[in-house]
Amino acid sequence: MATSAGWAQDLWPSVTKEMKPWTRWWWLGSAVDKPNLSREIKLLDEAGFGGVEVTPIYGAKGYEDRYIPFLSNKWMDMLAFTVDQANAHHMGVDINLGTGWPFGGPQIDEQHAATKLFLDEIDLKQGQAISFPLGVSDTKQRFSKLQALRAYKSDGQEINLDSQMHNQSGSWTAPEDVRVIVLFSGRTRQKVKRAAPGGEGFTLDHLGKEPVQRYFSHFQEAFQGKDLQVRAFFNDSYEVYGANWTDHFLGEFEKRKGYKLQGYLLDFAGKSNDKEKEKRVKSDYREVVNAILRDNFLVPFTSFSNQQGALSKNQAHGSPGNLIDLYASTDIAECETFGSSFFAIPDLRRDSADVRNVDPDPMMFKFASSATHTTGKKYTSSETFTWLTEHFKTSLAQAKPEVEQLFLAGVNHVFYHGTTYSPEDVPYPGWLFYASVNFTTNNSFWSHLPGLNSYITRVQSILQTTQADNELLVYWSIYDVWHDTKAPFKTLSVHHVDDWLHPTEFYKQSMYLQRLGYSFDFVTDAILAESKVKDNLVLTAEKARPYKVIYIPSTHYFSEETLDNLLKLARNGATLIFETLPKDVGGLANLEERRKKMKDLLATLRFELDEENQYTAYGNGKIYLTNDVYSALETEQLYAERLARTGLKFNRRVTEKGTYYYMVNHTDRMIDQRVHLNSVGENYTLLDPQTGATFKLPAEKGNVRVQIPAGYAWVVYVSDTDKADLPYHYVDELQEEKVFVNPWKVSFLKGGPQLPKGRELNNLSYWTDWGDEAANKFAGEAAYESSFTISKKSDKAYQLQLGAVSESARVWINGKDAGVVWAHPFTVEIGDFLQEGKNDIRIEVANLMANRIRDLDKRNVSWRNYHEINFVNIDYKDFDASSWKLMDSGLKGPVRLFSY
Repeated sequence: MATSAGWAQDLWPSVTKEMKPWTRWWWLGSAVDKPNLSREIKLLDEAGFGGVEVTPIYGAKGYEDRYIPFLSNKWMDMLAFTVDQANAHHMGVDINLGTGWPFGGPQIDEQHAATKLFLDEIDLKQGQAISFPLGVSDTKQRFSKLQALRAYKSDGQEINLDSQMHNQSGSWTAPEDVRVIVLFSGRTRQKVKRAAPGGEGFTLDHLGKEPVQRYFSHFQEAFQGKDLQVRAFFNDSYEVYGANWTDHFLGEFEKRKGYKLQGYLLDFAGKSNDKEKEKRVKSDYREVVNAILRDNFLVPFTSFSNQQGALSKNQAHGSPGNLIDLYASTDIAECETFGSSFFAIPDLRRDSADVRNVDPDPMMFKFASSATHTTGKKYTSSETFTWLTEHFKTSLAQAKPEVEQLFLAGVNHVFYHGTTYSPEDVPYPGWLFYASVNFTTNNSFWSHLPGLNSYITRVQSILQTTQADNELLVYWSIYDVWHDTKAPFKTLSVHHVDDWLHPTEFYKQSMYLQRLGYSFDFVTDAILAESKVKDNLVLTAEKARPYKVIYIPSTHYFSEETLDNLLKLARNGATLIFETLPKDVGGLANLEERRKKMKDLLATLRFELDEENQYTAYGNGKIYLTNDVYSALETEQLYAERLARTGLKFNRRVTEKGTYYYMVNHTDRMIDQRVHLNSVGENYTLLDPQTGATFKLPAEKGNVRVQIPAGYAWVVYVSDTDKADLPYHYVDELQEEKVFVNPWKVSFLKGGPQLPKGRELNNLSYWTDWGDEAANKFAGEAAYESSFTISKKSDKAYQLQLGAVSESARVWINGKDAGVVWAHPFTVEIGDFLQEGKNDIRIEVANLMANRIRDLDKRNVSWRNYHEINFVNIDYKDFDASSWKLMDSGLKGPVRLFSY
């Protein structure tokens, strides 16, 4: 697969900076200077990046004199210079609204720091006493505050000790054997992780209104009177460990739920025999945490950002709340890939020792994209390639299918994780971040990185100028997640989907619908509450694309307000499909009143309780009750795309002019067959995102032949107006042109630690197979050159297959650039460059950094010397490459030429 230097622009959207990949740009110690900022931005632009996301972090040792304190006048000057330089290169700049993660810093004293609750228990025998003032069991707490005090008899009967709450002396004596539960608020004492100079301090109390305002006011002062021109402020994933409280939580709880949480401490502490009541109390607590996280932190974060002329960008995963609603609370929802996935693509390298035992779940990405789609926003971003493989071992080929999973899930604005600012005078390998992947200018694949970047740009140019054509809404029941007897504080992280997502009927049904070929978004109670019906379609927001059906997988706990909203939508013309009817309302507040409301609402449906597959007209709409969602959708003429039966994955997008199908082959075989597309038009066009080429496809009544190699992607554009002129040339029979009979000359072009001696080869081989110590240490590029003869050039197409490449290549034919070959199937079309008679071929191959790093560690050369976490391997242990095996490097081939 080759990426060409140029591509047909007429059928592709005009490129904006947002369509290009961006990268998180770590500033180690904020030790930046203007010449190096200018140099790096220029290199990033030339590599095809559209912008940077500045995140200051800890610094490199020995360079302390270059550190610049965060938000100091000099730091702000460097930020302004960065924005000016980025603008000059038509790039954008986002910044982390803090240093490291999570939000916090010197403006957050312990009083305003992340807060946690302490539930201390004291067992008293009859006649035993507790003395006042009571102190929290954690002796490190300096800002603890007694919040609730209750005693419980052996039968669970409560003794209210509110009268003792402010007692500063004396004691209380137990009238009989009791268990005393004492609720204190305290501090987690968590500090900002990976903080930069000037950004050190306690983590913010994200649930408290006053601490949040205090945090933002610090930036308000620093930004005052400055024209930032920053595009967006960023907040990283919620890693505020154990921050399950805020000092005013009890008041917030009572205001929102109508009862006092302190009256249910036995249930809240998990010490009650009534487990159903315990679940309900904990669900109410979790719902309030969700609400104040949104109201006290995310909504103000967006308001502050917008006041500064910027967007807000937030990673909601890991938060203690309804992820979709939290994603939807900011301008840009950002998900994250962590670890690597298995793909069946032939010869795609995957060494179990070099990957984390974490598989990204594409269904998790849809939480972010669903928030974007249902609120009518434009971008879903992603922190991409975090710990994709071990340091220095990630190839561009490995990155491709991983980013494709994001595109398939609706992500359209990719941020690499990441790039470290590194001054030119720092020896190889330069400054590096502790977690891979390092997309730095010292990386051997840097000159071939435009191949991946241009591919991403083309795909995102389609995804950003279209709307997701998802016809179905699938309801996510957060109350089923919230109702359990585990610890009250419940975070929903990407690392624990096996706990909170995979066991649910929602997940099972979503996977089933996807396998069938349906396109859908997830919907929540809050989004349904704002939805309307127009022309029998559900409109979740003014700028959102309408949906045809709402599907509610089986749930136990359900909001009666949501049921009311759903039935109102049906009454106004919407179509609903219930797998089963809800069993009960969630939570404890006003329980019987809400149960009655749900019962009355369900009675209006007049379904028979013991019958399956029921249907009723409901006002102007329809309601199905069935465990066969497929048949119900077919009845509603909402058809699955048969494309999914081929093994291809797809993302369907629409504009006023037509429909785009982004198709990806992650199987182990070529997929070559006719498929029926639900969208029908006069013209079917192939837009090849790997090369930028466009071709006319023959099609009839929606039936089109696809021919997509393993590891390859197509965009098929269906339109009545737009079309390509050049017909696509299917590969029906490859005929090998046995032309490679001459020796190959290998010369090393650039890299280090030194350039090995070149040699002549009769048979292609990796340079790491030569037994040459200098070649074994080398990271960089080498040219494999030869010539071949074509006695007569036909009108056929010519395909060059490179065979085994470690790890990427640029192909030159007769001195002309035929493109970068950087991912499977490692082929390139070269017919336009061939001539009759002698032809010169030059293949410039880049390996990875691994062998050179291995050599540095074998020789005990000091190169990883940072403050804080320093530099770790993929298992978060001290990094040491000295025992690594050599990685194959170079071109083994066989290089073959085929005509067709």
